Amino acid sequence: MSPFARPDLFWSTEQVAARLRDPKVRVVDCRYSVDAEARTEHLKAHLPGAVHIDWSRDITAPPPASGHPASMLQEPADFAATMARFGIGDDTFVIGYDAEGGHHAARLWLALRRYGHDAMAVMEGGIQKWLREGRPVEAGEVRVKPATLTPRPRDGVVATKDEVLTAVRTADPWLLDVRRDGEYTGTELRAKHGGHIPGAVNLLWKDALHDDWMLKDPEELEQMYIDAGFGPETATITYCQAGVRAAFTHLVLTALGHEDVRTYDGSWEEWGNRDDVPIVVGRS
Repeated sequence: MSPFARPDLFWSTEQVAARLRDPKVRVVDCRYSVDAEARTEHLKAHLPGAVHIDWSRDITAPPPASGHPASMLQEPADFAATMARFGIGDDTFVIGYDAEGGHHAARLWLALRRYGHDAMAVMEGGIQKWLREGRPVEAGEVRVKPATLTPRPRDGVVATKDEVLTAVRTADPWLLDVRRDGEYTGTELRAKHGGHIPGAVNLLWKDALHDDWMLKDPEELEQMYIDAGFGPETATITYCQAGVRAAFTHLVLTALGHEDVRTYDGSWEEWGNRDDVPIVVGRS
């Protein structure tokens, strides 16, 4: 098996265990649930020293008066204030984990990368693997000292609606829709309109993972994306419903060595709630 081009982006449980007590490391429990309060599970048991960040509540900007898009990343000053509250500063190495293969943690990775902080890894296998191995957990809330993160907004990480419109017109970059098939075709409606962005290729985000939430081998992953048309040199914009699953695919592609990848921050939450953008229902 060939290693990832960027093995620093996904850490094993062994690597995480070795750095738990490092004062320059902040472990972040990124578990999230649509149907329940993930913070409750965090308070019951989490990795020692871990704080809990809920992407939908803690690192998401308030929606505009129209209500959409409702899941955009925070503005720089707000994000810096959030990171300060969780003890994440310029010199902090962040280790994120969740219970669904890392895709909720990937939203934090995307936000940090957007604001110029590259020191983050996602723990492969999530808390399930940690528990299977009998590693320690603790209960209750972790209190941390505030830290200072200096936001340095970086281009080339997220894409705007207008940039996606340009991609539709020019077929460059290519669009990668990582939602479920029903979302893509429009049979599963999660916005005013169902369907997908014209020209987008559909490849489920979860296809990068085994059933136990571990990543597939790099060679298998690379071939999967190549077969879908997304080779190492392909300029790519990923999207989903709220930019979370798309952030995970962005992370996986980056780990494989793909350098020109962005995530459409507004994703279908923005696109599917507009009347002035092109939409395809069914299959392209």
